[in-house]
Amino acid sequence: MHRIRIRLIAAALCLLAAVAGCERATAPAPVPGLPPPGPVATVQQRLRELHRSDLAGYARHSVPPALYAELDRAWREDRSRWPLTELPLDDRLPGLLTALGAPDAERKLRASYRREFAGAHSELRSAATTLGLLGVRHLKAEPGYSDDERAHYIALVEALSDWGRQAPLGATDRANPAITRLAAAARRTGLHRAPAWQQAGMAGSLQRLGPFFGTLKQVLAGYGLDFDRALDDARVELVEHKGDRARVKLHYRLAERPIDAGLELQRIDGRWYLADVLTHARTEAARQPH
Repeated sequence: MHRIRIRLIAAALCLLAAVAGCERATAPAPVPGLPPPGPVATVQQRLRELHRSDLAGYARHSVPPALYAELDRAWREDRSRWPLTELPLDDRLPGLLTALGAPDAERKLRASYRREFAGAHSELRSAATTLGLLGVRHLKAEPGYSDDERAHYIALVEALSDWGRQAPLGATDRANPAITRLAAAARRTGLHRAPAWQQAGMAGSLQRLGPFFGTLKQVLAGYGLDFDRALDDARVELVEHKGDRARVKLHYRLAERPIDAGLELQRIDGRWYLADVLTHARTEAARQPH
């Protein structure tokens, strides 16, 4: 039973890290005659756009058009689910939506919550501590991250672990309405049935997912984890700019913990892109069928 609870809490914390750790985009329409935004303004746009939970915009504006076309083809050929692959437990997201969108999901999930979590405040606090330690250990050993990503995600996991030790995760009066809201949001995506992902394609699926992530942010704010406030208060400063490469620092607070993240950017055809996102996107575009 303890292992079951740990796995469920781990999935929840990883989903929270996903919301916190990814820059999502939908850039405003370019104004004729004005140059594209510089590196600082590009990151600031990503922060504003994350506030709007526009995942389709992220895919469209976070990579150059030619790479976007390759990624769209990989999605339709069922080779990749970028940009969802930027998230921890991306392979669990379809299953999460299926569970939330299933008939009678609210009753089943509330019953499961009562068995596993209701009133288990001490165990939940202990699990948050354990998962924080395990998450940091995994991030230090995982070779797929740049140094900047690794440092950023470790800071996020530590902040979420701190939050998890204080949040009222065992309070039934908060969990019941949260389950209702998330189940309704999952059904509205239309993605709780597996074939819908490929049928909708990348842009269509991401458009449907955006409101679900918006609802998730609102639910988390009710537990004291306010991502939109963190985004509103974030600051970006230029550290270095040499030719088509730039480096910025992102400063924000999450769960009352200050986080400083270094971000590398690359300019392609006059526009700036986050270098780590480009690296992962290229890997996903080249992924072969399973």
